[in-house]
Amino acid sequence: MTVSNEVSPLQRLLTDGILPAACPTRIVLDHVTSRWGVLLLVALSERTLRWGELRRLVEGISEKMLAQTLRTLESDGLVHREVTASIPPRVDYSLTERGTELVARLLPLMEWIADNADDIVGARA
Repeated sequence: MTVSNEVSPLQRLLTDGILPAACPTRIVLDHVTSRWGVLLLVALSERTLRWGELRRLVEGISEKMLAQTLRTLESDGLVHREVTASIPPRVDYSLTERGTELVARLLPLMEWIADNADDIVGARA
């Protein structure tokens, strides 16, 4: 019998055998996997985008939610906002190094969801 000293991903998340309500991972998870957060992160996965480009690319997002979600992702250190002094001012959004690392993990999940969404949603009908 082989005994492993490796800690599983689940074990890393547990505190005294539970997934605690006060864990900071819940806050980050809420920001990243919010309805719009994951879509904005994926939208920025290949290039820098301006506000209007993001708004058109992520269909259905309101200006309020776009602004709020981008502010949250920026304060979390996942999205970089760069303002260029021009008339009108130009604002570009891109992923930070941490955001790029996160999106590398999100994309396989999004691919799985895209591959299975029709079957999952169809099964409910």
